[in-house]
Amino acid sequence: MSDAVVVTGLHKSFGPVEVLRGIDLTVARGEVVCIIGPSGSGKSTLLRCVNLLEAPTRGSVVVEGRELTDDDCDLDDARRSIGMVFQSFNLFSHLTVLDNLTLAQRRVLGRSRPEAERVARANLERVGLGHREKAMASELSGGQQQRIAIARALSMDPSVMLFDEPTSALDPELVGDVLGVMRGLAGEGMTMLVVTHEIQFAREVADRVLFMDGGVVVEIGPPDQVIGAPREGRTREFLARVLHPLDRGGESTAAGQA
Repeated sequence: MSDAVVVTGLHKSFGPVEVLRGIDLTVARGEVVCIIGPSGSGKSTLLRCVNLLEAPTRGSVVVEGRELTDDDCDLDDARRSIGMVFQSFNLFSHLTVLDNLTLAQRRVLGRSRPEAERVARANLERVGLGHREKAMASELSGGQQQRIAIARALSMDPSVMLFDEPTSALDPELVGDVLGVMRGLAGEGMTMLVVTHEIQFAREVADRVLFMDGGVVVEIGPPDQVIGAPREGRTREFLARVLHPLDRGGESTAAGQA
């Protein structure tokens, strides 16, 4: 596997507050990396810096061989390889599901309506909502809206998907369907960076888990190491607060809250 994302010496400050303090991270093509850590540790800021929704204070971000932090980089073009799913669904409530999925395809990628609709329908089937294409976005449950948001991102043919706590705004009974879609994408070989508080999901799906605190990477490695047998005291302290003891050994399917 070659590298899909390379982050080097990444710093991000908001005024006098330094949120990221020198992040180095390489993600191989087809790899799933889950990012966990306490609130305020810089997880979401890191994700937003990967596609330059937040401009790094210094450091570099390379996605699919293109340096997004280069002043000469065409960001609009480079971002076409990156799909992002947020905590909020950001759907157009006055449009149908199908229109939500075809709008950006037609305006950004220049696809014809028939081609955009063909791609949209294929991705609606991927997330299990092919039967809701004519529904208004406002008519859907939160879990359905998040699955539609994933399908919309997939319809732009990204090679890298970023997920920023995609289940945090959902009622508990709706979380499973969204995580199921994400499991499916991982199984298909999609490169994924996932900020999540679903610790059991990270254990099951991630190739590597990254634990952040205070704007730095405290620990990174396979799930069985970082979650099951963490080497760093700060990681152990965090997991002790968010996990039932059985979760550390993989005997429970309950998800921890970060």
